[in-house]
Amino acid sequence: MPASRQDLLAFLEDLGLEVTTRDHPPVFTVAESTEIHDEIPGGHTKNLFLKDKKGRIFLVVALHDAEIDLKSIHQLIGAQGRVSFGKPDLLMEVLGVLPGSVTPFALINDRKGQRVTPIFDAAMMQVEPLNFHPLENTATTTISREGLLAFARACGHEAQVIAVSGQQAAV
Repeated sequence: MPASRQDLLAFLEDLGLEVTTRDHPPVFTVAESTEIHDEIPGGHTKNLFLKDKKGRIFLVVALHDAEIDLKSIHQLIGAQGRVSFGKPDLLMEVLGVLPGSVTPFALINDRKGQRVTPIFDAAMMQVEPLNFHPLENTATTTISREGLLAFARACGHEAQVIAVSGQQAAV
């Protein structure tokens, strides 16, 4: 069984990480979340669940308005050949979330398998605080940059902070 929102929030509390969570109507896309951006301060994000030709899985997390070139990102993140979006069944199998609820907090569901390589965009990691879905798209959880990195480490993942968006990502 994948972790629930309550499991996640208890895990964050056990780690001593300060977060706040705010409920809102479900949002499935970045475009649908625009109103929430005005209500919740901090960096709002998008999450790309990608896989390469060898089956390696990447979770790329960037600011909601970041421009990411999917034709060349493989060169930046160490993928074998071009990447494509992972299918919904693989997303559920590996991260335990549905499309529209993808979040770095889903790394809680990859603690045993260690199948996902988390990539946090360098531009996003300049913003404080950061906002993500708490495993479901009916709420937003706010966490500090350092808290996000500590969470990933507690899940057994050393997130790579790489410039994957905009001008910084020129290869």
